[in-house]
Amino acid sequence: MIEMAMGYFRSRVLCAAARLGVADALAGGAREVAEIAAVCHADPESLYRLLRALAAIGVTAETAPGCFVLTAFGEPLRKDAPGSVWPSVVFWSDLLAENWSYLTECVQSGDTAAHLMEQQGVQSRWSKDPHAQSIFRAVMGTAPVEDYLPIVRSWDFSHSRVVADLGGGGGSLIRAVLQSDPHLQGMLVDRPAAIEEAKPRFEAEGLLDRCRMIGADLTEEVPAGADVYLMKHVLHGYKDAAAIAVLRNCRQAMLPRAYLLVIEFVLLDVVSVRDSSMEMRLMSDLNMMAATGGQERSGVEWVKLLHRSGFELQRVIPASGGMSIIEALPV
Repeated sequence: MIEMAMGYFRSRVLCAAARLGVADALAGGAREVAEIAAVCHADPESLYRLLRALAAIGVTAETAPGCFVLTAFGEPLRKDAPGSVWPSVVFWSDLLAENWSYLTECVQSGDTAAHLMEQQGVQSRWSKDPHAQSIFRAVMGTAPVEDYLPIVRSWDFSHSRVVADLGGGGGSLIRAVLQSDPHLQGMLVDRPAAIEEAKPRFEAEGLLDRCRMIGADLTEEVPAGADVYLMKHVLHGYKDAAAIAVLRNCRQAMLPRAYLLVIEFVLLDVVSVRDSSMEMRLMSDLNMMAATGGQERSGVEWVKLLHRSGFELQRVIPASGGMSIIEALPV
């Protein structure tokens, strides 16, 4: 249990390394601590102690006393590395982690960490970081397309014509759908800033002529014209009332036989024993509570939410990563 209580140690070490730009400073090969400190604008003695800790977890290696090199494991921490994890590390270990320090107060009040900080006159790291929104967009829907293919293969798109990815961020999910079946057309719908950042990825893969890029706020409107609507990890960010508003916008846009596929975690109705497979889903539930006021939902809760929005649940299909595809049709 004490080990669990100390679990944030590694996260904070990675956060410090990312924020200081340690991996970028080591991009050219082995360097002395003084050189790294000059690039990172850090105190050499303190940085040495951080570099040793990073070596112990495999991010760096000390090749000689006071001389460090970036390992293959640490390479993705560089900002310019292919498949860089720098935005994800900063997002999870820094911008979002602050919310968790208010978890007790969130449980007591039923409020979000952001609101609690605002009431206390505390300026959050999210509000202070001018790059917070771009970091968020760099994380959402930007994983390699290959990561999304197991989800795509869990549902038969062969009878579909146009598939819309709502709140799809960087567009990896709809790109996976389009790459899986050359006869499909797509729609990526998200806020205008996310759409602009996603366009180069579609252009590089030659998919712009097969996918409409639509800037929209789902809480206000959902574009018509698709016969399958996807939403992956969108509704868990909303309380029921707001989620229902988004779903009703979907219902209004959809033809009678169009499908809605909600890709989310589905919680057990009762958690009676230790369950490591359920742990991540329940931690995500607490994360939503603290960060957005949203929640993960059980099967019963999904049925109720869909029914109140004008949909009927057809089936729940297990997918990869502990997620499920919740298939629904308009009533």
